[in-house]
Amino acid sequence: MTDLHRLSIRELSEGLAGAKFSSRELTEHYLKRIAKIDAQVQSYVTVTAEQALAQADAADAAIKAGNATALTGVPIAHKDIFCTQGIKTTAGSKMLDNFISPYDATVVAKGKAAGLVTLGKVNMDEFAMGSTSESSYFGATKNPWALDHVPGGSSGGSAAAVAADLAPFSTGTDTGGSIRQPASFCGLTGLKPTYGRVSRFGMIAYASSLDQGGPIARSAEDCAYLMNVMAGHDAKDSTSVEKDVDDYVANLNGTSVKGLRIGIPKQYFNVHGLDADVKARVEESLKKLEEMGATLVEIDLNMTEAYVPTYYLIAPAEASSNLSRFDGVRYGYRCEEPKDIMDLYKRSRSEGFGKEVQQRILIGTYALSAGYYDAYYVKAQKVRRLIQQDFLKAFESVDVIAAPSAPTTAYRIGANLSPVEMYLGDIYTIAVNLAGLPAINAPVGFDKDSLPVGLQLIGNYWSESQLLSVVHQYQQATDWHTKRAAIAEENA
Repeated sequence: MTDLHRLSIRELSEGLAGAKFSSRELTEHYLKRIAKIDAQVQSYVTVTAEQALAQADAADAAIKAGNATALTGVPIAHKDIFCTQGIKTTAGSKMLDNFISPYDATVVAKGKAAGLVTLGKVNMDEFAMGSTSESSYFGATKNPWALDHVPGGSSGGSAAAVAADLAPFSTGTDTGGSIRQPASFCGLTGLKPTYGRVSRFGMIAYASSLDQGGPIARSAEDCAYLMNVMAGHDAKDSTSVEKDVDDYVANLNGTSVKGLRIGIPKQYFNVHGLDADVKARVEESLKKLEEMGATLVEIDLNMTEAYVPTYYLIAPAEASSNLSRFDGVRYGYRCEEPKDIMDLYKRSRSEGFGKEVQQRILIGTYALSAGYYDAYYVKAQKVRRLIQQDFLKAFESVDVIAAPSAPTTAYRIGANLSPVEMYLGDIYTIAVNLAGLPAINAPVGFDKDSLPVGLQLIGNYWSESQLLSVVHQYQQATDWHTKRAAIAEENA
């Protein structure tokens, strides 16, 4: 069968259960596609073919014995920020180029328990710091829709692998938009859950109060299948919340779009730099939701101008603290022939970390230093609370909030945007992480250059089911999520 990569997760699950094809056949199909196509896309850092086939055989045995879950035998790609036992875990950095994890991240372990087959680890911006996937030590991943453009970041490899049909779905992480923006750039659906909904154990930390794992897939339905595996309390993660998990697949039609109040923030649609095509496609998608019975309500989010400065004080400060563990002593990159302990620290870190990571560590260390901690970091945390309250006030009158996922479509590779230009591109996504809210990207069309545009819907706490349901119903009425890049149409 040459079209297995065109099947949805539901169709893969039903096909495996009905013995239309085996997990080994499905896994071999994807491995052949990776071998044929990924040299052009560069989405994978490590392909685990031998392990994948062994897992596929075990999945086939479980299906035959009647011990299968809904996802037993379905292949998956993991962002290379999730620790995987016995497999290299790099976080896109030279610092961890030689690191083989002795344990599985909870997300990976849950996937294994559900019978998922790991195809490999996919590329990302170094330590999840970036919006283009160009900062990876392993080279830039390409956008399957236009190979001279970026796929977004930091989960660019996750999005590119799915968009090129080199994996049915993938795990990603989102610290300031790193699931939603690549999903937008690659024409996919990506969900950033409520902070604490998905375990961070074994997920290499960037900014601990902002990081959250989630799914990237073609549709809301596909994302729901993976959320059923990823979500839930984990005693190993002190920030994981002990709260019942929905059956996201069963709830896909649980929210009626009829009567849904969608907040339209005035400030979001007057942002300097918002591309005219992006604005038009997003407004068209909102008009469609209005036709389906939703009500559009204009709202104010008065803290919008504070998003970028607040985020870019808090995130680098936490990164500075988290990345201090990479010192050349215990594991990871170590410089050659250090003269003394200070030389070991300095050269291991300056040689092991890339430019963007060093830049953010320096910003964060400055913000945390004795003379500036109160003036910068503490003040940013106070503003963070005001941003959260701004959202909560809005949710008193609306059910979800709509915005573009990014002000533009994908950038050209090597565009060399200044750090400030790059950071301003996160205007629509970072506030969600500061407030800990859930949000989802849905593909809603293309710009004049045929690059995908994404709509973002932001929900109140624990409203993942609602977000998935609204997007699922929108996707039943439209076909943007079914569009494929030319490279994805290539058969293995």
